[in-house]
Amino acid sequence: MIRPAVPQDEPAIRACAEAAYSGYIPAIGRKPAPMLADYAALIADGAVHVAADGDVLGFIVLHPHDDNMLLENVAVLPEASGRGIGKALVAFCEAEARRRGLASVRLYTNAAMVANLSIYPRLGYTRTGCRTEDGFDRVFFEKRV
Repeated sequence: MIRPAVPQDEPAIRACAEAAYSGYIPAIGRKPAPMLADYAALIADGAVHVAADGDVLGFIVLHPHDDNMLLENVAVLPEASGRGIGKALVAFCEAEARRRGLASVRLYTNAAMVANLSIYPRLGYTRTGCRTEDGFDRVFFEKRV
């Protein structure tokens, strides 16, 4: 079940981000941006949704913009990976973009997260560019919805 996050979810969301992203620290040279996010504020803004079966198994952070939805972050607990949770969260984001009448979903991933560079094209996303932001090398993708 995917539902809006509530303040009580914040510790589980933070733990999920830590578990999902800590393995990238050596490749990036520091904590990835999702490990540094202010999840309490993002939850208060209504930007976070969780996939839960009682416990939080994963989450997504999304922000509507003028004509697109920014998928800022998606993470799944390592022990829950391979069950389609990440794919369901991305599909939720796409459906939310359509529901709001937005033309596309945009996202970025760290260039060092090489698995993501092949996952997003398989989900229909097109690579739109690369640049350094906030000290992170990012690869940008977009999908028309």
